[in-house]
Amino acid sequence: MTDALIPTQPSADLLSIARLVPHGSRVLDLGCGTGALLAHLIAERGCSGYGVEINDANVQACVARGVNVIQFNLEDGLTLFGDRSLDVVLQIDTLQHLRNAETMLRETARVGRTGIVAFPNFGHWPNRLAVLRGRMPVTKVLPYQWYDTPNIRVGTLQDFEALALQNSLRIEDRFGLQNGREVRWWPNARAIRAVFKFQGS
Repeated sequence: MTDALIPTQPSADLLSIARLVPHGSRVLDLGCGTGALLAHLIAERGCSGYGVEINDANVQACVARGVNVIQFNLEDGLTLFGDRSLDVVLQIDTLQHLRNAETMLRETARVGRTGIVAFPNFGHWPNRLAVLRGRMPVTKVLPYQWYDTPNIRVGTLQDFEALALQNSLRIEDRFGLQNGREVRWWPNARAIRAVFKFQGS
């Protein structure tokens, strides 16, 4: 992959998420894609760390950026990493692709002192309207048809809150994102993406 094909800046949503990561943190980015967020955290917030990615082209893109990346399948867990061995573990648009989502959430809390998760919010009002019309929604963050989607599951902010409570996770911050803008009033209906910052018990 040539440098010209690698986006040079993270999206507005990723920049909003990046501000949740303290300066100088040791970061693990699960499902890091092309490494845009981790590269930004290293350059702009003095962070260090690794990305985890399975896709060959994305791994090559990370290497081209100079981002440390480990290639393995997250379905196999995080046994490579010790308890509280990192400051922040990121799962950005990863949770919905995993069969072991609840296990990986617990592993995130085990490995990192802080976890940050972001995922498409199925409770967003256009999604609700699409379902009322009898169709599965197709949006910017859920761009696939029902029959070819890589997403194994969909969820809402309220769904994640219930899952966090079930797993004894303490939510420190929660909000929605809409085109890079934080949505804190009624985010379950008004935001296209859900963001949570949490710690283990």
